[in-house]
Amino acid sequence: MRNAYKLLVVLLVVLLFATIIIYVLPTATGQAASTRETKNQSSPVEKVRKSSNCVAMNGLPDSECTPGAVLNVTLADICASGYTKTVRNVSQSTKEEVYREYGVTHRDPYEYEVDHLIPLELGGSNDISNLWPEIDEPQPGYHEKDRVENFLHDQVCHGNIPLAEAQRQIATNWLEVWNVIS
Repeated sequence: MRNAYKLLVVLLVVLLFATIIIYVLPTATGQAASTRETKNQSSPVEKVRKSSNCVAMNGLPDSECTPGAVLNVTLADICASGYTKTVRNVSQSTKEEVYREYGVTHRDPYEYEVDHLIPLELGGSNDISNLWPEIDEPQPGYHEKDRVENFLHDQVCHGNIPLAEAQRQIATNWLEVWNVIS
């Protein structure tokens, strides 16, 4: 009986260490386990956001105005069909504020789209720090960025890249991903 008890204790200790190694250490070192992305992703760029004199250049937003922001989501959330419809909520007044911050005083229909730097389908937020007026022409413009968003979403949901890496790639320079997939 005493040996059975010792064996049970040893097995519980081994199970505890295995759990720590599999689930706790990867997130503590910034490497989320591929089967369960962390819920508390932080914005790829964390700094005070400027809100005027913003300038988008070469297809990229002003990183001081639009550093990107993410929601508290899991892979199960973003990979569920119809997820973005449940979280998309940018008011017209917020869109107008984005245009003002970037100095866009006149625009033709479809010339610009207030876009999420980190898209909703990758856990992006509707916060103004994640929004910018993306132009259609010259290409690549907002239609091409949509293709990058879909590509990265597929990569994340198929387990090919971690969510945090996809968020970083699209927030820092989505054009690099476009150049690879186009």
